[in-house]
Amino acid sequence: MKTVGQALTEGLRARGVDVVFGIPGVHTIELYRGLSGSGIRHVTPRHEQGAGFMADGYARVSGKPGVAFVITGPGLTNTLTAMAQAKADSVPMLVISGVNRRASLGQGLGLLHELPDQAGLVRTLCPSFQVTSPEVLDRCLNMAFAAMLGARPGPVHIEVPTDVMGMEAVAAAAPMAVCIAQPEAASVAAAAALLNRAKRVVILAGGGARHAGAAVTALAKALDAPVVQTTNGRGLVSGPLSVAASPSLDAVRALIAAADQVLAIGTEFGPTDYDMYVRGGLPDMAGMIRVDLCPLQLARHPAAVTLRADAGAACAVLLAQVTARVSDGAERAAATMAAARAEVADLGPDMPNQIAMLEALRDAVPEAIVVGDSTQPVYAGNLLYDHDRAGGYFNAATGFGALGFAPGAAVGAALAAEARVFCLIGDGGLQFSPAELRVAVDEGLDITYLVWNNAGYGEIASAMRAANTEVIGCTPSPLGLEAFAAACGMPYSCIAPHPVALAAAVIVSGPRLVEIRDY
Repeated sequence: MKTVGQALTEGLRARGVDVVFGIPGVHTIELYRGLSGSGIRHVTPRHEQGAGFMADGYARVSGKPGVAFVITGPGLTNTLTAMAQAKADSVPMLVISGVNRRASLGQGLGLLHELPDQAGLVRTLCPSFQVTSPEVLDRCLNMAFAAMLGARPGPVHIEVPTDVMGMEAVAAAAPMAVCIAQPEAASVAAAAALLNRAKRVVILAGGGARHAGAAVTALAKALDAPVVQTTNGRGLVSGPLSVAASPSLDAVRALIAAADQVLAIGTEFGPTDYDMYVRGGLPDMAGMIRVDLCPLQLARHPAAVTLRADAGAACAVLLAQVTARVSDGAERAAATMAAARAEVADLGPDMPNQIAMLEALRDAVPEAIVVGDSTQPVYAGNLLYDHDRAGGYFNAATGFGALGFAPGAAVGAALAAEARVFCLIGDGGLQFSPAELRVAVDEGLDITYLVWNNAGYGEIASAMRAANTEVIGCTPSPLGLEAFAAACGMPYSCIAPHPVALAAAVIVSGPRLVEIRDY
């Protein structure tokens, strides 16, 4: 007999899933029975939050949904933080959990891992589907993948009651194809007409375009348009048209204000990208052309023309209708980057040095993936840093901003691509999820953990001082990182916070830990 749990795993494999992150429990044994012989690789994190972060990193790099198996109750609530981060950054993540037997739900019987309303809790964040019988399994999987991939990506939850998980499965149907909105011809024509009349186009590219680098680049070259890349869009475009600096900077805002047409692709205009200093003053962009998969996003900001479509598809159809031109795009981009560097230098010596360290890392190991946590060098890079790999620079220091994101996300990234992976995290953030480093050892992953050790929450302390507030709670003692690396079974080295030292330290492959001591 094939159980529902086994059929669910087969359904995942039929939909292209090849890696699952999870911690087994008595409520999910039938899911694990299905993993045996399925061809799906199972990776065991040390905490369910880590499973979610691993699924996130895997999805960002692979372009496919990341999948986590967790138990009911605490397993799922532990994963909610990672699901919220994925929601904020539009990352497709499927979390599959058990739930207690159907007749017990909502009864308050004191069962193991019981919640009053598990699905209701999750629905405050994202869609949740329950497999109430073997006959609805395929429908739940189809709805989950449609929700993750058919509109704005994000997390989705499926729960399977323990009394259903072991039932005999019914014959599975072929997976339904996910329908993705195609740009309307009239809107494409209207957008192309605006672009053809314009002489100084600027493109704003966000995380929604992270897997459309070639299409965005081709359109940018045809329009000779500088491309401003938000944090989650970094690396999309390289070369003379790249503006890898935050729209929170005056230099980038001046570029946008001087444009006679703005084309925004896959960006939600979130304050952590566009107004991180909370001072207002963003240029009026009501006349822009906007491309996004999500109709709600398109409705949130006024635009002259909206295209509800995948970023790559929209760029391809626009490219066919715009007139190629050569103007001053490269000069505008170069001037903006120069002005942005000067602006960042005025913030003090630390931030330019941290940016130089990121650039030294990039130059020492080209085409690497840099996964960041909320730490000072990441904040600096989010202001200004030009990466050399599309989708290869991302972090949790925007949007939801979950500390402890990077160790797990780096594991997912390393499993999704054959590339060196660097996890850049502070000593404070590391203590949120230190055990996930051991997963890199177990799985033999080429991850170098770069720990920026300023012996506390340096960025928060600076913010408290700037607000004329006594600094309290910002000096948690750091781990003894050499001993910690040894406990994880990793080689260790310690360097000064200098670009040359970092470039020399990252030549050796991982898994390993490099402490960057800044105190």
